[in-house]
Amino acid sequence: MEKLTGLKKIKTAVFISGTGSNLKNLIKFTKTKKSPISIDLIISNTNKATGLNFANQFKIKKKIFNFRKIKIIEKKILKLLEKDEIKFICLAGFMKILSKVFIKKFPGKIINIHPSLLPKYKGLNTHSRAINNKDKFAGCTVHFVNEKLDSGKIILQKKIKIKINDNLASLKKKVLKQEHKLYPAAIMKIFN
Repeated sequence: MEKLTGLKKIKTAVFISGTGSNLKNLIKFTKTKKSPISIDLIISNTNKATGLNFANQFKIKKKIFNFRKIKIIEKKILKLLEKDEIKFICLAGFMKILSKVFIKKFPGKIINIHPSLLPKYKGLNTHSRAINNKDKFAGCTVHFVNEKLDSGKIILQKKIKIKINDNLASLKKKVLKQEHKLYPAAIMKIFN
């Protein structure tokens, strides 16, 4: 990854599908001096993503794309990313899978946060799977995105203990709290 030159931050797009709690956390992080990135674009696959409110709140450009015709949409997104000089992409609760073609356009420049200790529990329902399997630990992972689901090189992980009285909601809350610390730390690690 290129080093920072002076105060120029790396233009970044964040892709979301939901509440945007990681997005909000990343926006706060980018407002600090130490952040190597700036968030210049927010992309969502649904207008129902409440995280889009943060685009308005923090005056960040946002675009919503319907992913039904993925090839056409990805071409439009790539054009937009190029026009806006976006050099880095953070997936934050983005519930669509990007194609190989798309990922190849940003080699080693797309990262994702996943609510499990990868390679365990790729895909969805990670917390219920951890509880159902009586795991002692859960956690979250920030990894580079490659063409295989949740399989890219791991940047950072955070492990937390699953307590006997933990349920789906409590575990989700505990892991999310760690995600908010881990995502900025992983970005710092990449660019330093």
